Amino acid sequence: MARRLRPVGLDFIETAPVRLVFAAEAAAPPEAVYQALAEEVTGWPRWFGAVTLARPTHGGAGREVRLMGGVRFLETVMAADPEQRYAYRVDETNAPGMRALLEEWRLTPAGSGTHVRWTFAADGPAPFRLALTAARPGLGHSFRSAVRTLDGLLTARRAAGQ
Repeated sequence: MARRLRPVGLDFIETAPVRLVFAAEAAAPPEAVYQALAEEVTGWPRWFGAVTLARPTHGGAGREVRLMGGVRFLETVMAADPEQRYAYRVDETNAPGMRALLEEWRLTPAGSGTHVRWTFAADGPAPFRLALTAARPGLGHSFRSAVRTLDGLLTARRAAGQ
């Protein structure tokens, strides 16, 4: 059964009770990384292992995302700043315990590549917050693997001249 979450603004990234922040480097330039994140939403399952389906909704103002294990999210895109930031808020989910969730991807030029920072900002009751904090290593591994895979796909695309 899907549940509505508390709507939060972009400031939740800084004020959330649980903030998990991860970073990785990509050889691809920010414009290519941003395009994969924000404009090629249906491609997420090719590079983010936990994602089984991603599709834009509401003309690109929202997203539907499904994860392995059957977790579903209906999201609102909160920020889409080309080559800099992509953020979305979860409005509805079937995941237990969650009260609010906002994710932000920050892109910063790093030489000829991109420094990618992902912030996972969440709220829920104490057991949820504790479980999420305990999941930090797994989420970090998943994020770093996703960035490596995405970077490989973007490198292959550039080499093929696409």
